[in-house]
Amino acid sequence: MNRRHFLMSTATTAAAVGGKLRAATGANNTVRVAVVGMHGRGKDHIKGWTTVPNTEIVALCDIDDKVLESGSAMVEKLTNKKPTGYSDLRKLLEDKSIDAISIATPNHNHTLQTIWACEAGKDVYVEKPCSHNMFEAKQIVAAARRYNRMVQQGSQSRSSVALREAVQKMNDGLIGDIYLSRGLCYKWRNTIGHTPVSDVPPGVNYDLWLGPAQKTAFTKNRFHYNWHWFWDFGNGDLGNQGIHEVDIARWGLGVKYPTKASAVGGKFMFDDDQQTPNTLNCAFEFDEGGKKKMMEFEVRHWMTNHEAGIGEPGFESDKKQSNTIGNLFYGSKGYLAIDGYATYKTYLGREQDPGPSGKEGGNHYANFIDAVRSRKASDLNAEIEEGATSTVLVHLANISYRLGRTINFDSKTWSCPGDKQATAMFTRDYRAGFVVPKLA
Repeated sequence: MNRRHFLMSTATTAAAVGGKLRAATGANNTVRVAVVGMHGRGKDHIKGWTTVPNTEIVALCDIDDKVLESGSAMVEKLTNKKPTGYSDLRKLLEDKSIDAISIATPNHNHTLQTIWACEAGKDVYVEKPCSHNMFEAKQIVAAARRYNRMVQQGSQSRSSVALREAVQKMNDGLIGDIYLSRGLCYKWRNTIGHTPVSDVPPGVNYDLWLGPAQKTAFTKNRFHYNWHWFWDFGNGDLGNQGIHEVDIARWGLGVKYPTKASAVGGKFMFDDDQQTPNTLNCAFEFDEGGKKKMMEFEVRHWMTNHEAGIGEPGFESDKKQSNTIGNLFYGSKGYLAIDGYATYKTYLGREQDPGPSGKEGGNHYANFIDAVRSRKASDLNAEIEEGATSTVLVHLANISYRLGRTINFDSKTWSCPGDKQATAMFTRDYRAGFVVPKLA
């Protein structure tokens, strides 16, 4: 159990099983789903839910009328049924016939919207990272427990057949005693330039979009997608693409919370509106059971090589990739490399002889629906406690970077001992009407 954390504790499972199964509202025990946020990942959610048997998209929600119309047309084309449209999630949640909501909104809205849904008796599939800060990482888990809801983070790699096999082989000792894992996020990211303050576009409810964030003048750079690069809304590429690899690196290393985090980096090459670093090196130290382990993570926005063949033809894809997205695990008997979310290879001994390998994805959406029916949190491949734990690493690294120093973390007190400034950055000033409640 201390080497892998993708199974929930007995107490957690019991609490989840205690939740009452919602009565089926359609034929063949159909699970009725609403998708919230459709400009980016939400489109993938729409495609994903339509592949799962006995699952129906019955409602959509977006604060941008044009995006809502586009999403509705997409659902109608795929299913021949027109979903009900909403601009305010709170109105959508009043519909008692909806079983689950699928959240693909900006990071700063994830936790509050999940809590609202849990309070309304809905199960939740929420995109990564599930929280925008350290405080929220605790509250989103507490909400799932308090309201006995199935809540899954959108870490698709957890449902990959190949990656689950890779982690199992590492647990079984294939590459020996694992002491170091690395996450790689080398992704071409061009400059976002500068955009001036402007009027809110027609059909956009900017107040709802801001949600928990403080009132800020509208600019195009702080809106669709580019919000990732502003601290009020996103968490940089570490919390965007990077959270996938952070989660895999922690999962395979078999650890939970770090005792120490350090991150250095900055913005290189570009003079633009972006606040978050485009290049970042992170290091985490773990001490579980008196045994130290280390994890590294790197964000690189421009030129890179393909480490360990990740991104080269014949690994994840038959074509050479422009990005290097993956993971490396180093043990006493060899190392294991992961490319993307569905492929792994191993190299054993000093000669690095090829060992076992695998390539097979999975259906994260189907896994969620299975758990909605079973009412067993242990059936979820990325149960919210696992997702929230990985987001903690993202937040600690970003705090270290912003303060310009290494920070220590105590998971029992949920603080950085002796560092009031770092601990103060665990939360934010919430806007009236959008306050994330303290549940734990």
